[in-house]
Amino acid sequence: MTIGKSNRQFRKKGRKQKADPFLKKVWYDVKAPNIFRETQIGKTCVNPTGGGKTSEQQLDKRMFEVSLGDLNKDERKSYMQFKFRVEHVSGTNCFTNFYGMRLTNDKVQSLVVKYHTLIEAVVNVKTTDGYTVRIFCIGFTKKDRNQVKKTCYAQSSQVREIRRRMVNIMIKESNCTLKELTLKLISESVPKEITKQCQSVFPLQNVYLRKMKVLKTPKVDVDTILKLHGFETKKKKETGKKVNRKKKKKGGNRKKKN
Repeated sequence: MTIGKSNRQFRKKGRKQKADPFLKKVWYDVKAPNIFRETQIGKTCVNPTGGGKTSEQQLDKRMFEVSLGDLNKDERKSYMQFKFRVEHVSGTNCFTNFYGMRLTNDKVQSLVVKYHTLIEAVVNVKTTDGYTVRIFCIGFTKKDRNQVKKTCYAQSSQVREIRRRMVNIMIKESNCTLKELTLKLISESVPKEITKQCQSVFPLQNVYLRKMKVLKTPKVDVDTILKLHGFETKKKKETGKKVNRKKKKKGGNRKKKN
C-alpha cells in the first residue's frame, strides 16, 4: 500500500437504464377486405394517446404491403405485392382498403429476354365508385412454333397497334368498382384478354399488369368500408307517430249578425 492512499472502495456511478419504448406501445390488428382468403394481415404498433394526437389519428392512412401468396395462401402468386391503406380504426382493429399493386423486381427481371420486343402501356382510368387509378401493362413478343429465325422483333406500327389495344382493354375492364377491379387483378383476367385480342397483330407472351396505384380517392363512409370487411350495417328509418288533428268547422269562429 502506497503512502497517502485510503482503503475505501468507491462505487462507480452507473448509467441509468433506458426503458424500452416498445413497452408503452399499443398494438392493433390489421385487417384486409374479405375478398381475400386471409383477412388478418398482421399487427402494428402505435404510441398511446397523448400530445394532442390520439392513437387512431396516428394510424390513419398508414400503409401496408403484403404478397398475394400470403393473402390467398398460394405460393405461385407470391410475385404480386398488394398495398393496403388504413381507412377506419375500431377498437383494436385497423380496417384497410386496396391502394395499389406491383410485381416484384425479380419477377420483372426474369421476364426480360433477348431478341424479343418489350411493349408497355400506361393509362389513367376512373372507376364507377370515384377512384382514379393508374395502370401499367407489360408484354413481350412470342416466337412461332416452327420459327427458325433467332430474333422475334415487332415492327413499330405493330407495337403502336398493340399498345392502342392494351389501353382500350384496360379502360373497358376498369369500368367497374374498385372491389371488382381488385378481383380482376387476382384472377389475371385482363392480361388474358390482352393476349387474346392482340394475337391477330403479333403473338404475345408474359403479359402482366406490372403496376397499379390509386391516384385519387373519394370521400368514403364508414359503412362502405365495413361492408368490404363483411359487416352489414342496417340504417333504421326514423318514423314519426301519427297525430290526430281535429278538423276545424268552416265558419265556426264567425259571429252571428243580428
